[in-house]
Amino acid sequence: MIRLNETTAGVSLAVRVQPRASRTMIRGEIDGALKIALAAPPVDGEANEELVRFLARLCAIPRQSVTIISGQTSRQKVVVLEGMTRDGALARLAPDDRADEVVKNS
Repeated sequence: MIRLNETTAGVSLAVRVQPRASRTMIRGEIDGALKIALAAPPVDGEANEELVRFLARLCAIPRQSVTIISGQTSRQKVVVLEGMTRDGALARLAPDDRADEVVKNS
């Protein structure tokens, strides 16, 4: 189950990325983290920029509102979505048929 944590800034969540995928998309959940395939290589911050761009577009928030707070050079990252609530993030990040699987607090 995906763990979403409400913070003073918004919502934080663990993300597991798979760079160099054929296209950028949510691949599911792995060990409480949202698994995202990225169509960018892990070179010169390209995968991180693609992750920020994708999450901003998916959540309908500005790119400046998406911050990678840990894991800059790792596949395992923690991301903060500023201005989002748990319910808002749940609606944007979880497919409707899996919405009941996302944990609202950790």
